[in-house]
Amino acid sequence: MDIVSAILLVSAIGLVVAVVLVIASTVMAVPVDEKAKRLEEALPGANCGACGFSGCSGYAKALSCGEARVGLCSPGGDEVAMELSTILGVDAVKADKRVAIVRCRGNSDASERKTEYTGIKSCASAIQIYNGATSCSYGCIGYGDCVAACSKNAIKICSSLAVVDQNICMGCGECANACPKHLISIVPVKKRAVVLCSSCDKGSDTRKACTAGCIACKKCVKACEQGAIEIVNFKAHIDPEKCTGCGKCVDECNFSCIFMVNG
Repeated sequence: MDIVSAILLVSAIGLVVAVVLVIASTVMAVPVDEKAKRLEEALPGANCGACGFSGCSGYAKALSCGEARVGLCSPGGDEVAMELSTILGVDAVKADKRVAIVRCRGNSDASERKTEYTGIKSCASAIQIYNGATSCSYGCIGYGDCVAACSKNAIKICSSLAVVDQNICMGCGECANACPKHLISIVPVKKRAVVLCSSCDKGSDTRKACTAGCIACKKCVKACEQGAIEIVNFKAHIDPEKCTGCGKCVDECNFSCIFMVNG
């Protein structure tokens, strides 16, 4: 009888707890935003953050609340932008095309190798020991962490330097997240100039380390009629909001460290 009583008591307690949990789940349930759910399902699920939000769910919630615009999902492209527009009942728009750029041109021809590394061929591992095998401590290590991170095979290592194929790149930002030196930026595809150098050394030191580095000679600053270029930390910095993509700075740069992104 004691065993039967114990079983009945435990069963009764379990039943009471179950009823309490059902009531609590009903009373305390968070309303589901069905529109946000549909929007998230339409997104590619890359959770790359290229849209500026905390993954696809964050972007979907912002869209549902009217706090974001359609077209920010670069990996999804025009197809996803069209589907999002349909769900929201707004005019169809095209996706903002974004691509990755590597802010370094110091390949093995431009920057002399000073050491040999025999450890794990990973930029993240190598940077724990040194800043790279070349004479420029700011440059690309070239062991391909960005290549491994790119699901589109848009990046290759050419002459010890990461090179992005902009015709394939979807601008997801995974390569930028993988780069331990933060040399990769995701930029909108529009006609604008970008500086492909990350050195913060004085011009004379940069020139000794890399023949493709910016030496802050200010020729580009003088050539820019929009006042979009200034020297910051011993290298040219181009304001994307002011740049009109005229290309005069590209023509003036003797070291070809300014690149034109074509929209």
